[in-house]
Amino acid sequence: MQNIKVDNLNIAEKREVISLLNDLNPFISSRFSPDETEALKKAMRNGMQTSVRAHNSKGLPTAILTLRTALCFAQAIEPDHDILLAIGIYPILKSGMTDILAVRREWGEGVAGLLTGMEAVDKFSNKNNAVNQDNFRGLMLALADDIRVIIIMIVRNLVLMRSINHHPDEQWVRDVSFEANFLYAQLAHRLGLYKIKGELEDLSLKYTNREIYTQIAHKLNETKRSREAYIKSFIDPVKNKLEAAGLKFDIKGRTKSISSIWNKMKKQKVDLQGIYDLFAIRVIIDTPREKEKSDCWLAYSIVADMYTANPARMKDWISLPKSNGYESLHATVMGPGSKWVEVQFRTKRMDLVAEKGLAAHWRYKGVKGDSTDQWMNNIRDILETAESGPMQLMKDMKMDLYGKEVFAFTPKGDLFRLASGATVLDFAFQIHTNVGAHCTGAVVNGQHRRITYRINNGDTVEILTSSNQTPKADWLNIVVSTKARNKIKQSLNEEMQHRAELGKELLERRAKNRKIELEEAVLMKLINKAGYKYANEFFADMADEKIDAGKFLSTYTEEINSRTEGPKVSAGEFQIQRHEETNSKSDVLVIGEKSINGLSYKFAKCCAPIYGDDVFGFISSDGTVKIHRSDCPNALNIRTRYPYRIIKADWSGKEGDMLPATLRIIGNDDIGILANITSIISKETGANLRNITVDSNDGMFQGVLVVAVSDLRQLNALLKKLKTVKGVKDIQRL
Repeated sequence: MQNIKVDNLNIAEKREVISLLNDLNPFISSRFSPDETEALKKAMRNGMQTSVRAHNSKGLPTAILTLRTALCFAQAIEPDHDILLAIGIYPILKSGMTDILAVRREWGEGVAGLLTGMEAVDKFSNKNNAVNQDNFRGLMLALADDIRVIIIMIVRNLVLMRSINHHPDEQWVRDVSFEANFLYAQLAHRLGLYKIKGELEDLSLKYTNREIYTQIAHKLNETKRSREAYIKSFIDPVKNKLEAAGLKFDIKGRTKSISSIWNKMKKQKVDLQGIYDLFAIRVIIDTPREKEKSDCWLAYSIVADMYTANPARMKDWISLPKSNGYESLHATVMGPGSKWVEVQFRTKRMDLVAEKGLAAHWRYKGVKGDSTDQWMNNIRDILETAESGPMQLMKDMKMDLYGKEVFAFTPKGDLFRLASGATVLDFAFQIHTNVGAHCTGAVVNGQHRRITYRINNGDTVEILTSSNQTPKADWLNIVVSTKARNKIKQSLNEEMQHRAELGKELLERRAKNRKIELEEAVLMKLINKAGYKYANEFFADMADEKIDAGKFLSTYTEEINSRTEGPKVSAGEFQIQRHEETNSKSDVLVIGEKSINGLSYKFAKCCAPIYGDDVFGFISSDGTVKIHRSDCPNALNIRTRYPYRIIKADWSGKEGDMLPATLRIIGNDDIGILANITSIISKETGANLRNITVDSNDGMFQGVLVVAVSDLRQLNALLKKLKTVKGVKDIQRL
């Protein structure tokens, strides 16, 4: 691939392209056929010379970033055929020189799938996710769809972070650093890519707090000689003892990352001199798979005989590996000069997994390890059901990724991994949502325990359930896992929705008995006046008899009788009637060829037009102009029978009051789907949910929503978001 020419780069950039191609050539030639190599070379040559921009919008060279990403992936993780292709082709696809169909024909479904995932991620990545919940959730859902895309994006982010030192756009650098630290470093940690995770955190600290980063780097450099001398004095006698025991091994010392040192300084409230474990000794044993555990423990016993071990800081990830595949035995011993030293014992295979993560033994082609697959499902649960903002989502993810773990067993011997501090209730939800929802307690190691009991390592837990048990609000204070918390919230929301329906039926029945016609506008006004933000909460309290329906109807009647604005209006005409006094200059409609003063108009209930709809006017028998949508179901009949009563109507260019739009929605009758729908509407600026009625049958539901919006643009945006809700099959405006 050395003969690719790049005419739109400067001399230094061209030299780097040639150097990168030379470095990539061994990986390409060993994994690509000659025809594939020639086709890739042609695609990259055409892309670099023509349509692909030489530099992106931030002034970074596209070709160099692409080649750096491919090389970084090949060196740091694994030179996988499809992933290297996807990385190389992506900028060509993005430029429009090719499309997914062409990629699928020439390179196969695997490469096309990766490119589709990369496109989905790029729609959301680095778009101020710190404050935009939809962007963050969209980004994470795109990532969670294919773990291979996660690995590509982690490497791409690392290459980007390496390339933006002293970039003039400081705010952009801070945004990229934030995303690198709070998202990609965490994902790298979960996949066991510890070197990448450490570098991302270091670079993020460097770009966001350069002064602290520089201070620590300088102090580490100043103490480098003394630190190396101390490591040598520790290692030399250990080497002799291990060799005498007949072990084959490598032993080395490493200084901890700057970001981890800074975190320790903040946590322990000490300066650099106060951090006793600035470095760690690593013993890497060359031994067959069947002797791995015994040889690691043999090496530990030799070192523990030489130096006093601190049992409180022993970490055994050989007997029970971490969920990302990490295996190692960590010990802290008192070394020469009464200094604590961390020593890690692992085999060459374990070290490879620790260096390259799950990619070291996982073949990418759609095969996922059980723990990874489970983690991805948990991430989807978090993102699809959480009602909190992105910062809380990040906090929840960080807790799940970085938190310490405990291990417990079912009576059948199945092993479950939980976050430290997990309770019986967390354990129940980890088994299954229905088990958690009906949990009443547990038998732990033969003894009855409450749902608040905190699981200890090695516990055997048998969950006790009752069909009469349902989730309670105070359960949210018991659980620590994000999965359990969100499942409890889902259940509570569903229960409140059910109670709200009962409360609304109660009110409507009482109103019918008293021959009162309920108007949506007045009803919502009184609900808000009573201090309720959401109508569901009000109706749920009415079902619980916290609100007396009779007294409320008396208040409602008084409100109706006190109104002086004119004739009554129905829910469909809420806030939309105009009167003769209206000044046409401030009105939202122009009626006739010119604005005609003295005309009152109403919006037709049959089609409920909103600002921005194509509309026409129909002069009714009382002289009021009824405004219809041009696609109104009655439009054809009106135009055919009464063409002489049609009058032109158009919007004046000024937005008026919020108007109701009626939507019909069909979907799967899943737990939480209504909560997700109402949550999206409530978070849409300027939109209000006025009414919702739902019927369900055979696992499907059909509902009618009345949503108040300011204009057609806002309604279309809302419809687009609602269509993305998992389980929604169809949604249309009536």
